[in-house]
Amino acid sequence: MSKPLTRILIADDHQALRQGVRTFLETQDRWQIVAEASDGHDALKAARDTQPDIAILDYSLPLMNGLELTRALKQEFPRIEILIYTMHDREDLLVEVLRAGARGYVLKSDSGQHLQSAVEALSLRKPYFSAAISETLLDHYVKSSVAGSNVATLTPREREIVQLIAEGKINKQIAHLLDISVKTVETHRAAAMHKLKLGTTAELVRYAVRNNIVEP
Repeated sequence: MSKPLTRILIADDHQALRQGVRTFLETQDRWQIVAEASDGHDALKAARDTQPDIAILDYSLPLMNGLELTRALKQEFPRIEILIYTMHDREDLLVEVLRAGARGYVLKSDSGQHLQSAVEALSLRKPYFSAAISETLLDHYVKSSVAGSNVATLTPREREIVQLIAEGKINKQIAHLLDISVKTVETHRAAAMHKLKLGTTAELVRYAVRNNIVEP
């Protein structure tokens, strides 16, 4: 028994591009283009009328852009797969449409093979990102991880004390250098180690070196 056709909606305000995508995808007999739209409102209406499995959306759609349309489609049709096919490679746009529910992102400057591979992946309910987009996602993840690391949760005073501990200073020396009591040093030290989930001074030193709080 043959598999059912994958039903596809194409939304782009450039007719020539829509026709090019249609022609390219229709070379595969397992895919069926069920609707085209030139703006976000028509795309949403077409989706309601045709119930596509996959929606291929440009980001820069009139009336309702690709982000808003992705949100609307996922709200009404939770199982629809969204492929953003656009010129835009801005990190903030990419992250927003993924949060909205898109699971594919291909640039129009990418080869046609990426578009085909993306549709194949989404038809199997797997995500797909072209190489350039994967690199952007990785950069975003790395930056987010650094920004969200525990070092950012330390207060300036806690960070200062962690640095001095890593430099080999004892509590009494730190108290003298910062003109605070030994008890206050101990309180800040305990708070920092609790936040960082560290149990020993050696672990604290290693943490300070790894996070560039102190030079190795």
